Parts: sequence; structure tokens; C-alpha cells
Amino acid sequence: MTPILYSLQNCPYAMRARYAIFKSRTSVLIRAIKLNNKPDELLQASAKGTVPVLVIHDGAPEIGTEVIDESLEIMLWALSSNDPDNLLMSNNSTALPKMLAFIAEIESQFIPLSNAFSCAKRYHEDNMLERREACEHYLQALEQRLRLNRYLFSDQETLADIAIMPFIRKFARIDKQWFKHSSLTSLDAWLQRYLTSAEFSKVMKNYPLWLPERRDVYFGS
Repeated sequence: MTPILYSLQNCPYAMRARYAIFKSRTSVLIRAIKLNNKPDELLQASAKGTVPVLVIHDGAPEIGTEVIDESLEIMLWALSSNDPDNLLMSNNSTALPKMLAFIAEIESQFIPLSNAFSCAKRYHEDNMLERREACEHYLQALEQRLRLNRYLFSDQETLADIAIMPFIRKFARIDKQWFKHSSLTSLDAWLQRYLTSAEFSKVMKNYPLWLPERRDVYFGS
């Protein structure tokens, strides 16, 4: 049976899961949801009630159903099955652990700071500049990587790029003018390559909400 992906269009975590599925040329049934109207089927699959959630029906009753409700795990599931662009850098045994450590640092350090900056900007808090400067430490590290290579780990795209791109996109949208005119020129160029690509348009396609009709739509290859 075709796996089912519960997704939210602009959620960075759901976005990166869709990106990996698309890059792996895997087909899934996509179910677009709203967080204020979660399907019972989603909550039955994962009590967390967040997206993305991937439900894999093996088809054999004795094996049952596998549920993956972490976006990075969904990415690894997809690319482990098929990785035509070698995003996992399988020819280098040390590459994947390094990429996973890099992604973990961005998730644990940068993303909370970015969220704090977003709140400060939205509510015009006095510490907005301080919040942004805290993010710049990590952004400058990305900038230095991208001055050396076209992508974060090499001149070829990898898992690391598509895993963090949605969060850089989200940050850049907080204060578009500042980001555009900052010294982060290589980071901006890297981001723009994604945002202006045909691939990105396909990953970001707006699907009709699954409720109330419960009509599944294919996504991917």
C-alpha cells in the first residue's frame, strides 16, 4: 500500500519531509491538514498531533503499520530507500554522522533563537535587535561554509541542505529587508536557488485539505 503523509504546507518540518520524499522519487498519499482541525486518523497514528506524520502500511497483518512522526526520520526513510542524487553521501562513511550532528545543532540552537526573534519582531519587543544578533552567530557560520562551497558540505547538494533550508527560509521572512541587505550574500544566494527552482514549486504545491471529503492525492514520483 502507498504510504500516507500528513502535512501542513508552510510548516518547515513538513516541508523538509516532502522535499526528501520528492528527491527520493517516492510516491505517497498526501493529506493536507489544519492544526485546528486534525483528523482522527492522524491522532490515532500519532498522539503528538503534529506534522509531518508518515504512515506505512506493510500490507501483511502480522507486521502491521509503521508510523514515523519525526521529520528527519522521514527524510532518512525516503532517502535510504532511494537516493538518486546521493544526498546521504553514501560514498563517504563519515559524512552522514557529520551531517546529522550539524542538523542537530541547528535544531537545538538556531531554531529556538529564530523563533524568539520572530516573536520579538511580531510584538515589537525591545530586545528584537538582541534576538536577531543571537541568530547571526549561526547564520555567519553558514555563510562561511557557503563561501567555500556551493552547498553546505560540498559543491553538491546533501541532506544537510534540504534539512535546514526551510528554517532559513522562515528566518529570512521575519525581516526580509534586513536579510536581503545583510552581509549574508552567499547564504541568500543559496536560499534563492531553492526558492526560484521548479523543484521548490512542486514541493510547495498547495493541496486541498483532506477534510471533510477525505480525498487522497498522490505526491512525489
